[in-house]
Amino acid sequence: MALSPITRAAALRGGLVALAAGVAGFAVARAGGWGTGDAGTIAANAYGATPSGGRRLAALDDIPPGGGVILADEGVVLVRGEDDDVHAFSATCTHQGCPVSEITGGRIICPCHVSVFDAETGEPIEGPAPSPLESIEVVVQGGDVLTG
Repeated sequence: MALSPITRAAALRGGLVALAAGVAGFAVARAGGWGTGDAGTIAANAYGATPSGGRRLAALDDIPPGGGVILADEGVVLVRGEDDDVHAFSATCTHQGCPVSEITGGRIICPCHVSVFDAETGEPIEGPAPSPLESIEVVVQGGDVLTG
């Protein structure tokens, strides 16, 4: 039995069916949350995670009470309350993606267009930033601040 040649129309139709199947599969995976799980916390490839809480960001003593620190390499802002509670946020401004540069007087400041965020909530309180800084879960354990 001889195979007949593939027509241009048949090849195009087959390509469109494959594309539609790929888009549908992607949509189903995104809606189901597949592929978005957390990395392991004990496995050798868990990138420095510890079974007790997560990756170490800083020592609690390195964050002044009522103040904060910007961890530029990690892209994280850590703010310490008077009662040693620690809030963490992305160090990327929600206006145009500039890194924040200063924490003072309960405020996190972006130097690019002077957006100002509340240091406890990350909510914008001045400037053009349209939304709060992304919150990052952290825990204080044994004098260290760890990812949550």
